[in-house]
Amino acid sequence: MVEFLFEYGLFLLKVLTFVVAIVVVLVLAMGLSGKNGLQHDLSISSLNDKYRDMRNMLRQAVLSKQEWKAVAKADKKAEKVKGKSAPEGDNARKRTYVINFDADMRASATDSLREEVSAVLSVVRPVDEVVVCLENPGGTVHDHGFAASQLQRIRAKDIPLVVIVDKVAASGGYLMACVANRIIAAPFAIIGSVGVIAQVPNFSRVLEKQGVDFEQVTAGKYKRTVTMFGKNTDEDRAKLKEELEEVHHLFKSMVAHYRPELDIERVATGEHWYGTQAIE
Repeated sequence: MVEFLFEYGLFLLKVLTFVVAIVVVLVLAMGLSGKNGLQHDLSISSLNDKYRDMRNMLRQAVLSKQEWKAVAKADKKAEKVKGKSAPEGDNARKRTYVINFDADMRASATDSLREEVSAVLSVVRPVDEVVVCLENPGGTVHDHGFAASQLQRIRAKDIPLVVIVDKVAASGGYLMACVANRIIAAPFAIIGSVGVIAQVPNFSRVLEKQGVDFEQVTAGKYKRTVTMFGKNTDEDRAKLKEELEEVHHLFKSMVAHYRPELDIERVATGEHWYGTQAIE
């Protein structure tokens, strides 16, 4: 009897473990699907409504009850008249679509930017404009090149594009910003840094001291040039320098295309400027 109860208890424990495992998997799957769904959601708000509400909050705080009531009544009447007289079709007033883009080294927000640009391009009209509030210190070449290409889609449709920089649009950030028809920067915002850099630590001497050999086998003369663990040669460094120069040339070509008024050789030195200096 005792043996039967023991076996039965062990069986129940296995069943319980199995059920708990299934529940955990389902919860994780639901969580992941929820996160994936959010990636394609757009958070849209009317800036007109936002600032009107803020203004009204201040009015209500500083005006007397009677004054506020009169102002609110006048605003309501004005909105009603405005709604009746608002033109339709291509003659409607200009709309400004504002997109926020905060970048890291990998410009990981680019997937969201692509979706947002696609959404805007599906409704924007020639009389409208797109404003991108950009904060981007730069990073990897291919990631920021892809991000810049999303803004190129707007320019390709002949839609006016404005980039606003409050803090920084440098290197890959400026690669994005230069696509715009206009760049508006805060006085102390960092602008420019039209250059390319590669930094690679080398641990070969540390490995030698520890008696560790580093083996690297490649097919193709320049499959790997400068390395972190092996000994680098002058030829390796020269090849990396050549590759950086090629990227720099592409960078300069893009800046020159969208901002032909610039003396590209003067500004493509890798230097950065603050907003007021950048205008000059």
